Amino acid sequence: MFINTRLLAWGLGLWLSGTLALRLAGQGLFRPGHWMTTLLLFAASLPLMALVLRRLCRAARLPREQWPAGAISLVLPTVLLDPVSCVFFPRVFPNIPPEAAGVFGGWLLFCCAGALLGAALGR
Repeated sequence: MFINTRLLAWGLGLWLSGTLALRLAGQGLFRPGHWMTTLLLFAASLPLMALVLRRLCRAARLPREQWPAGAISLVLPTVLLDPVSCVFFPRVFPNIPPEAAGVFGGWLLFCCAGALLGAALGR
């Protein structure tokens, strides 16, 4: 198993662009107390990230047996950097209510799980 630098770069780019987008306009996405919105966000994110992973692995021309390593490479920036975002949530995302930090953390786990499932599941 190895780290795929191409997918690591994609993961870093997705993390950076997602963080900037949430910092600028994330207040409507995380709404504490609105459990249905949260469930819909989680339910949409899981298959979307599986699809993103599969498309990126195909674009990188990775053999199927290397997709799990590709998924790890893709989610690594999120897994390493977003715990810091969660700890300093009010400073990183001043436009999002601080009580939404838990929803944010759960959403990140769903996104990462989606990418990992995208690599693990068959066609």
